[in-house]
Amino acid sequence: MDKHLGFVGLGKMGGPMASRLIDAGYQLTVCDVRQDLVDALVAKGAKAAASPQAVADAAETVLLSLPDPAVVREVALGKTGVIAGTRVRTVIDLSTTGAVAAREIAAVLAAKNIAAVDSPVSGGVGGATKGTLAVMVACPQAQFADLEPMLKTFGRVFFIGEAPGMGQTMKLANNLLSATAMAATAEAVAFGMKAGLDPATMIEVINSGSGRNTATTDKFPRAILPRTFNFGFTNAMMYKDARLCLEEATAAGVPMPVGQVVRDQWLKVVEALGGETDFSTVALFAERAAGVEVGKA
Repeated sequence: MDKHLGFVGLGKMGGPMASRLIDAGYQLTVCDVRQDLVDALVAKGAKAAASPQAVADAAETVLLSLPDPAVVREVALGKTGVIAGTRVRTVIDLSTTGAVAAREIAAVLAAKNIAAVDSPVSGGVGGATKGTLAVMVACPQAQFADLEPMLKTFGRVFFIGEAPGMGQTMKLANNLLSATAMAATAEAVAFGMKAGLDPATMIEVINSGSGRNTATTDKFPRAILPRTFNFGFTNAMMYKDARLCLEEATAAGVPMPVGQVVRDQWLKVVEALGGETDFSTVALFAERAAGVEVGKA
């Protein structure tokens, strides 16, 4: 494939991914609403573009890393969006939009002879920086073979299926489990603290036993016990992903009673602590409810 790529969305996930592409020898034309983020990539050798359309005028393959379905729709299909570009032939969406939006966007792009690749990622800012993300790709098999070497720049690449939306379904299932692990672990540790247990010891024991999960192995040791609450993913984004998962499960006729509780819990966290706070602060929400402080004797 062409070594010249377009990249729109240079935030917490997109910035590190775009940087890794430059380090891997790709030429990038980039765009973001924040000029400082564009400037940081230009300093590494990227070319700046004034709009998603301008990115798509410059590159045949354009990658998107954006916060929600509405923004992805606007960037991909808007008046000055990628769809208006003269050179673009493939759009790779690394965002989490849900399967419904992925299918809708793919259909509109297809009418303009532009292929849509549904390719959400998981692994957080740390994974984006280190190149250890899980990359979930849905597109025709032949196209996957062409794109896989480039996508490996981000981490481990999985072929999920050929239909648009299959990657999104995989991502939403993954993130619902992540949200569940965080919320449940926060409550369990607060419960132990209320009884006088040491939270660090609790995490160590859990990680040696059957309760081990992604919250106990990563989030608590890295961002909660040290009281930094800086894992790099917001409460609003976690709520958005849980909500999307439940909406699509309902449309598919799949009951998710546990998922409903998790979604509702994350809405309460957003309402109490704010959407832009780090999602590791779900522990603070549990602490306040229990009248304890995790990480303090």
